[in-house]
Amino acid sequence: MASHAANLWVLLGLGLAGIVLLTKRLKKTIKADFGAFIQKLELLPPPQPAPPKAPHPLTSLNFAVSEVFDIEGYVTGFGHPDWVRTHEASSQTSPVVLALVEGGATCVGKTVVDELAYSIHGENKHYGTPTNPTAPACIPGGSSSGAAVAVAANFVDFSLGIDTLGGVRVPAAFCGVIGFRPSYGVVSHTGIIPVSSSLDTVGLFAKDPNILHRVGLVLLQLPFSVQRNPRQILLADNCFQLLKIPMDRVLQVVINSTGKHFGRQVLKHENLDKYFSSKVPSLKEFYGQKINGDSKISSMRLLANVAQILQRYEFKCTHEEWINSKRPVLDSSISAQINETLDMTDKEIEICKSIRTEMRLAVNSLLKDDGILVIPTTAYPPLKLGSKEIFSEDYENCMFSLLSIASISGCCQVTLPLGYHDKCPVSVSFIARHGGDRFLLDTVQTMYSSLQEHADTVAKSKLSHNAVNQEHAAEVAKEKGNQAYKDKQWQKAIGFYTEAIKLSGNNATYYSNRAAAYLELGSFLQAEADCTKAINLDKKNVKAYLRRGTAREMLGYYKEAIEGGEVVSHTSIEL
Repeated sequence: MASHAANLWVLLGLGLAGIVLLTKRLKKTIKADFGAFIQKLELLPPPQPAPPKAPHPLTSLNFAVSEVFDIEGYVTGFGHPDWVRTHEASSQTSPVVLALVEGGATCVGKTVVDELAYSIHGENKHYGTPTNPTAPACIPGGSSSGAAVAVAANFVDFSLGIDTLGGVRVPAAFCGVIGFRPSYGVVSHTGIIPVSSSLDTVGLFAKDPNILHRVGLVLLQLPFSVQRNPRQILLADNCFQLLKIPMDRVLQVVINSTGKHFGRQVLKHENLDKYFSSKVPSLKEFYGQKINGDSKISSMRLLANVAQILQRYEFKCTHEEWINSKRPVLDSSISAQINETLDMTDKEIEICKSIRTEMRLAVNSLLKDDGILVIPTTAYPPLKLGSKEIFSEDYENCMFSLLSIASISGCCQVTLPLGYHDKCPVSVSFIARHGGDRFLLDTVQTMYSSLQEHADTVAKSKLSHNAVNQEHAAEVAKEKGNQAYKDKQWQKAIGFYTEAIKLSGNNATYYSNRAAAYLELGSFLQAEADCTKAINLDKKNVKAYLRRGTAREMLGYYKEAIEGGEVVSHTSIEL
């Protein structure tokens, strides 16, 4: 195995011409390993079990770990040479790393993290900023920058990072790979340097969704279970409005892929600002002094602020003594945050705990066991190296508003690449309830290929911006119709569904939903016609068959109902 690993690095070196490349355009040296690695090493898996026992589940895979994971005999560097200088070599290997090695994978190195794993930018002045393989002129994202780059550049099959406020999700998005933040607390933190104990989660990078699934099952020690399909996929409309690229570049891909696998009837729309405002009352309690009169701070913005304050407070509680005694040279932006006076009263700490509890309950209640929440991973595409915009208030507010949802609630999230826009990687994120990790990984495995196909199609599409906007407006009208239907305002619901049909006339769900409202009014001929149209558009629309059966029975068309194989029911069918 030792010679195999050595040959691997030789081949990789040859594949990159085995030299240091110098690009005049970038005015920076690109290392043969893209600056991803701090240290090369080799942890070999145990021998394969004798037949008839199955081989190790991660056989033939290799991986790297961020410089926050302990490996016996090596100093865990935490992204800073002064940390290395003032700490001893680890006496034990992190249980997470051991579990993967014992599962058959080979660990081949440690990768660069941001200074003290604190930032989400991916820059490190001490060891150099890893080169983003998908956009070399742009930042790779952090804190687990090297781990993302190692996967994006095909040096390893997967890698481990730490995600506090986006430490895995941001570099995954910026480097165009899959990034998985598991539910808080389901993966051991033993043998890992903490950043913020209530927010930290071990994260995973991969390019192949099947590898992500294989490693995820080992990492989470999940038992076998029957795969379940989502019954609702919620699009967070207000979150997509934060995007700095056309939001339909992402939304249309998700809508099209969902329709292909599960039917568009599972798509719903949600405004998370309004939802969290009503379900997480402790947010306003924490920031009561900042809300005066008509001046309102959005719940998403409050959530972002709480997450940043929590990270800063817990980081200082853990590492302030070392910083004060060793006086390390810190990046000015990190130093400013760490050294800022931050006194939290016991009451404020308790309110933060209440916010975490309320957030988890809120997201779990929204998604239940079979829901997926869809949001942009990041509001911004990867910015240029050295850009001052990463320090702007808008950048931080938009980025952390999205990233704090999973960080505070502790729910699981996967970042998925969706091709490119203006030569920069595009991504989307799926979130499932806390503990819904297997459901989330299964959903990703099901949808990944079609997401990539539709991303390519949408990127090449000649559709005008107006045409895409019409489809989004149709979805909004449908949601208004659904709400009117729930409120038993049948005629109003029909008006909204009709508006949706005028905007997008080839959507079976719109016709099927309008038929449901017609049934409530006793307009059976119109209901039967709408259901037939829905079935012609989508042969898998079960609700349309059921509703047509009801309409035909009420019209006395028993023979047609039976010949159509429709289940006749006198009861209304839920939207």
